[in-house]
Amino acid sequence: MKTCFAVAFVFLTTSAIAQHKSIRAVATAPKYVSKVWVADQGNGTYKNPILDADYSDPDAIRVGDDFYLVSSSFEDMPGLPILHSKDLVNWSIIGHALMRQPPYEHFGRVQHGNGVWAPSIRYHKGEFYIYYPDPDYGIYVLKAKNPAGPWSEPILVRGGAGLIDPCPLWDDDGQLYLVHAWAGSRAGIKSIITVNKMNAEGTKVMDEGVLVFDGHETDPTIEGPKFYKRHGYYYIFAPGGGVPTGWQVVLRSKNVYGPYERRIVMDQGSTTTNGPHQGAWVDTQTGEDWFIHFQDKGPYGRVTHLEPMKWVNDWPVIGLDPKHTGKGEPVLVYKKPNVGKVYPIETPAESDEFNDVKLGLQWQWMANPKSTWAATTNAGVLTLFSYMPDSTKNLWEAPNLLLQKTPADEFTATTKLTFHPNTKLDERTGLVMMGFSYAGLVLHSKKDGLYLEYIHCKDALKGNAEQQETIMKAASPTIYLRMKVMAGAKCKFSYSLDGNTFTDAGTEFQAEVGRWIGAKMGIFCSRTTQTNDSGYADFDWFRVSPITP
Repeated sequence: MKTCFAVAFVFLTTSAIAQHKSIRAVATAPKYVSKVWVADQGNGTYKNPILDADYSDPDAIRVGDDFYLVSSSFEDMPGLPILHSKDLVNWSIIGHALMRQPPYEHFGRVQHGNGVWAPSIRYHKGEFYIYYPDPDYGIYVLKAKNPAGPWSEPILVRGGAGLIDPCPLWDDDGQLYLVHAWAGSRAGIKSIITVNKMNAEGTKVMDEGVLVFDGHETDPTIEGPKFYKRHGYYYIFAPGGGVPTGWQVVLRSKNVYGPYERRIVMDQGSTTTNGPHQGAWVDTQTGEDWFIHFQDKGPYGRVTHLEPMKWVNDWPVIGLDPKHTGKGEPVLVYKKPNVGKVYPIETPAESDEFNDVKLGLQWQWMANPKSTWAATTNAGVLTLFSYMPDSTKNLWEAPNLLLQKTPADEFTATTKLTFHPNTKLDERTGLVMMGFSYAGLVLHSKKDGLYLEYIHCKDALKGNAEQQETIMKAASPTIYLRMKVMAGAKCKFSYSLDGNTFTDAGTEFQAEVGRWIGAKMGIFCSRTTQTNDSGYADFDWFRVSPITP
């Protein structure tokens, strides 16, 4: 190895190899390959983004021959998705670290944009650690022997509002430090970086901390710090300048508390990759260095890029730097990392046949879920029971939406469902694209039968009322619903009675972001009245495919 990672990456020693064999089992499942976005071009190169989906604020590590990535999840549950790769290009979802979010009652209601902000993942002495911030409650840590889980319950490391983006560093002498940033919306100050001492277990901050960098003049909104040590230098990688238009800053010092030298090591340059934002430095078994970061793509969310990285005079240079200025710019196509082997193409799951006893790992609810919302054991279908949350003005406030990230700029999502309503209730079920505004197709159960409706709600986050447009009275409770997502995140909906011929319904809808996230697509079953039992919808499958004429 050409570099020494004293802290950031703890690589397996011979004595740890036996334990790591169980970790490697996560990669033995059948490989899923997307039909709409694959980064691996099959010729020794890859194209960015490596994940064309909203895995924002990514952090990653290598443990032996395996790479693991974690990202923000905000209010969506299960949270803290864990992705696995053998080559930094082909990834799969292997689990979630957070099954319910504390405080549990608080996150039983939709809390858009709150909850899990930018996390970090590390491996130390045979154990995985994830530190994540809740900007309203403080910094938490979870631990696991296997990254696929189970993970421990979250432990509050430091309580307080405005503490965000934590990352640990185990120093050569065994002392553990934690770096973090500040959210101005909660703390009343931002654009600064703080370093704290921690206890040996990594479960408690031991001091008030030291402000080690002030970015107000040079790097406004500096955040997302990642802590490393190399060749006697302490490094803090952190983006400045804001999400859509910012740049990558690296700070270095011979002392953990500074003073830190500053350098911009990557920005957009002449490329189309706007605001290359926070991420992670990783190396390969062959000694190559790489950097994973996100790019804000509006309604598609914050997608994940991979950049080559090199060290020049103990400063990192990220991306391509043809003029040798020390500041790189992102790549669009590049040779794949050298990990000593070639691995099969693989992508995170999108389609789901609902044949398993567990939900596919791509799915998330908009709040801590209840066990009565869904069943996966009903003969190869996903059953969603209608649920009536308290005091919801529209679907923006409904916790029981089952959603996933958009997987590409252009694709089609189709689902087949059969509705079994409780005829005493006002119930509906269907397909939706959710964001600040939303739209979808639903089967609506009324007193005189089932109706197909196109629904849309502009500025749903403001509590605006949803609008419904009746398409037809449905002769059958079984229907196919489709959403075509085109360039610019423009959506068209259609339906079919036989699964072959689809008829357009409703008007074209412009998908919008959510609170700190991209638009999300999915399914639901809801009601507006209460009684002693619910109706339900059986979803046979949910399939993502390329756009067809």
